[in-house]
Amino acid sequence: MAKTTTAPVLGTRALNRATLRRQLLLAPAPLTAEEAVAHLIGLQAQNVKPPYYALAARLDGFAPEQLSRLMADRAVARIVTLRSTLHTHTADDCLTLRPLVQGARERELANFRKGLDGVDLGRLAALARELVEAEPRTMKQLREALHKHWPHADPQALAVAARCALPLVQVTPRGLWEASGQVALTTAEHWLGRPAEPPATLDATVLRYLAAYGPASVKDMQTWSGLTRLRDAFERLRPRLLTFRDEQGVELFDLPDAPRPDPDTPVPPRFLPEFDNLLLSHADRTRVVPPEHHGRSWQGNQAYRTLLLDGFLAGLWTLEQNALVIEPFTHLTRTRRTQITTEAERMLATLHPGTLHDIRFGPVRR
Repeated sequence: MAKTTTAPVLGTRALNRATLRRQLLLAPAPLTAEEAVAHLIGLQAQNVKPPYYALAARLDGFAPEQLSRLMADRAVARIVTLRSTLHTHTADDCLTLRPLVQGARERELANFRKGLDGVDLGRLAALARELVEAEPRTMKQLREALHKHWPHADPQALAVAARCALPLVQVTPRGLWEASGQVALTTAEHWLGRPAEPPATLDATVLRYLAAYGPASVKDMQTWSGLTRLRDAFERLRPRLLTFRDEQGVELFDLPDAPRPDPDTPVPPRFLPEFDNLLLSHADRTRVVPPEHHGRSWQGNQAYRTLLLDGFLAGLWTLEQNALVIEPFTHLTRTRRTQITTEAERMLATLHPGTLHDIRFGPVRR
């Protein structure tokens, strides 16, 4: 009779250190901004500044002009992909990852079916493509132009349908550092000057996800991607992967050669932007968010900027006109305050050189 084997257990700290290592947060990584965006499979970008803060926390020698230059040169772009939310992706991922997650966009469209009665969605997509490729359009302009063709339809539903059907990117100057610009859209193919490409394969994307977010469960990747029914892909890849279990017995998959640092590896404090993917890309977030702090990085649909201590969520921060204000969740020792101040100074020097900011500690946030 064959022996049964039990997968090794990875404790919370082991998962934390492994994930932080993949996320380039144990120590500033010697990667270019484009290499980091590719490795992380995009940066959450509902707002303009979070991708810059995300890279400042992760890269050695990063300057915001590096990402702005990539955007201006159309090497990266802002597009709705994972979880039907806006991300900054490399040009390659704009053209291949978006088609992979198209099913999630179509599910989103189902919420607007009532306002689209009588609308030929194929014709709508073709017309919308003509409009935005003739010149970038705001959602208001797109809504008004489409409504002329379907006056009995809901104008908002028409614009949402176009956004769901087409891979629309936000054109610059939107997204550039310390530049202003309203959201104007065109197709990824038109903006990047490249034809549509075959979608990324699900199996290859699983491997990329594990490289950047693993070890992880099937549900973890489903949470990250917004896709469902991914079990078959993991089963196909099982012979190529290692398996573990977390402390609750959930099966975790990982790449055999992926780093899994010692659970006691020291981690400097880290200042993360709102909506950072580190806090959004697992079904079970306890590898970063202690149970007692669950829900404390959000209020309604708005996320706060977060502080990590020892690799775990430990407070919030805001950047005011002349001060960085830190609100810890627990009392801080003098040593901790010194460590946080050092990291704050590094972050400010990276993103706001020449601007004087006080670094202040607020009262413990209850």
